[in-house]
Amino acid sequence: MELTTLDYQVKDGIAHVTMNRPAELNTMNRAFWTELIEVFAAIDADMSVRAVIIASTGRHFTAGLDLGMAAASLGGGAPVDPGRARESFRRHVKQMQETFNVVDRCRVPVIAVVQGGCIGGGVDFVTACDIRICTEDAFFTIQEVNIAIVADVGTLQRIPYLLPQGLIRELAFTGRRFPAAEARGHGFVNAVHADQAAALAAAGAMAAEIAAKSPLVIAGIKQVLNEGRSQTIEQGLEYVAVWNAGMLQGEDVPNAVKAQMARQQAVFADLKA
Repeated sequence: MELTTLDYQVKDGIAHVTMNRPAELNTMNRAFWTELIEVFAAIDADMSVRAVIIASTGRHFTAGLDLGMAAASLGGGAPVDPGRARESFRRHVKQMQETFNVVDRCRVPVIAVVQGGCIGGGVDFVTACDIRICTEDAFFTIQEVNIAIVADVGTLQRIPYLLPQGLIRELAFTGRRFPAAEARGHGFVNAVHADQAAALAAAGAMAAEIAAKSPLVIAGIKQVLNEGRSQTIEQGLEYVAVWNAGMLQGEDVPNAVKAQMARQQAVFADLKA
């Protein structure tokens, strides 16, 4: 896998995905949108991976969508039938949405570590993650309103599960900065640390703790939580009952109980590819 916008490595069951264009403020150019899909396909295929840490480089996590790419997708070129042009643009947006859908669907928990600005597409990215940790200087901006675009690759669909409606509407309508302390106060981020090194260390410790759990159970928790966003309570209860009836048949529960009784750390096998 040849990558130009991301660094990818797996160590001790944790996948590390790092945006690596600090001179360009980690803007999301054309390559980014396909490379992230490739990386998460590799993660899903690697049964040794039990958690993912998303990080970045430089002053800012990301300044969002590369504006040159945005301009190219919105206009120019030879005249085309308006209906066909709009249908083509719809497919373009759907393809971009899939880049963050794969993060949301990833079978293992994804932890985002944010430093500096997380702007526009960056908010789409981190709202698709399970957990957000940031630095004291971090801020989040639903930037699309400032360039006359309705945010369309995930923020407006996922953030209602993370923040109150009145605040969401204020942030989306104004495009103002949402600083780390305020974000922590509303539970949007799990923790705020002094600097990126401390935030990465905290993410690493959390990922290691998750990686020590049964991967079958972790996958089940994420699946049940994600499905619950579109279910009633009754439907969700039925879903988890069927899930456990199907999945709790192996060695993990006996191993976990035995380890608890012996005051030891249970060791769980990887999932089967």
